[in-house]
Amino acid sequence: MVTKKQNSSNAIVNMTHRVIAVLAIALFAVSALRAQVTVTAKLDSVQFYVGQQDGLELQVSMPVGHALQMPVLKKGMEIIPNVEIVEVGALDTVFINDGNQWQITQRYIITAWDSAFYYLPPLQVRVDTTEYESKSLAFKVYTLDVDTLNADRFFPPRDIQELPFAWEDWQQIAYGMLVLLPLVALIVAMAILIRKGKPIFRIIRRKKKVPAHQVAISEIERLKEQRTWAKEDSKEYYTQLTDTLRTYIQERYGFSAMEMTSSEIIEHLMQESDEKSLQELREIFRTADLVKFAKWSTQINENDANLMAALQYVNETKVEEDPNARPEPEIIKETDKQRQIQVGIMRVVIVLSALGICAIIGSIVWRLYEMFV
Repeated sequence: MVTKKQNSSNAIVNMTHRVIAVLAIALFAVSALRAQVTVTAKLDSVQFYVGQQDGLELQVSMPVGHALQMPVLKKGMEIIPNVEIVEVGALDTVFINDGNQWQITQRYIITAWDSAFYYLPPLQVRVDTTEYESKSLAFKVYTLDVDTLNADRFFPPRDIQELPFAWEDWQQIAYGMLVLLPLVALIVAMAILIRKGKPIFRIIRRKKKVPAHQVAISEIERLKEQRTWAKEDSKEYYTQLTDTLRTYIQERYGFSAMEMTSSEIIEHLMQESDEKSLQELREIFRTADLVKFAKWSTQINENDANLMAALQYVNETKVEEDPNARPEPEIIKETDKQRQIQVGIMRVVIVLSALGICAIIGSIVWRLYEMFV
């Protein structure tokens, strides 16, 4: 029969075994990780002169997926007395072992201000929660030789020398200015367009212009089909007929026939047309003036004769179209919606250009600060 005391002892033994197993697994994992992490440090040179610079490289090889904390070493910090960090390089990370491990390299530039034999303690890094350290390093710093036999040969400091012009120092500023000026011009142009209500671009299509004689013939044909009302409303009939001829003459000969009287048109055409065609045109205008101003009544056959005379005048004086003529451009007016879209685009362009200008100015100022401060 198992007693309570025996049960308690068995439980304690089982718990102890579990704890030992967990600790063993943890120790195995830590030892496995430690076996995969290597930390090495090396110097470019183990001996140099006072004030001379030397390179210190710290390299860590570790499995991918673990957190790494490098030693906190900053520019101007002394690693040990009289050994100062001059520059801290950027981290360089590469994959090795088929991408299963990281190789992380950090370079430092150090210098020493006194001649001595220096001992650098191990550099410590942390991977996850475990600390690792490199081997210690040693180097020798020498002082400059002094000419003790000619101790009186001391030279005064030289005058301040002006550095020669170097394009590499100014190219960033020059390129920035080349980009800055067009952006400023773009913002100014956009602001003017918005203020004056002008579009960014106009939609232009080329439309082949219908010759003047074709327009006139089409209009005369229309009047011919509607000549039944000419007897009842002769004034409107002859008004349309003479307006058609005036429009044709204006397009054909290039003077403002729509604003001239009939006699002025005939007088102007005497230098352009022969007497026969002018006689027919003169008769049409005379009849039209009588109908419009003297309330003259016309017969249908007279109206038809004037209509045919107008058609014959157009055919006799027309100029055939050049088949190689280029279509004339036609500007399509924008709608209010299109105008709003264009204004929105211009405002976005202005904002983006302004941000670009701020970035360029900031870059130029920072570059000047690096050069002169």
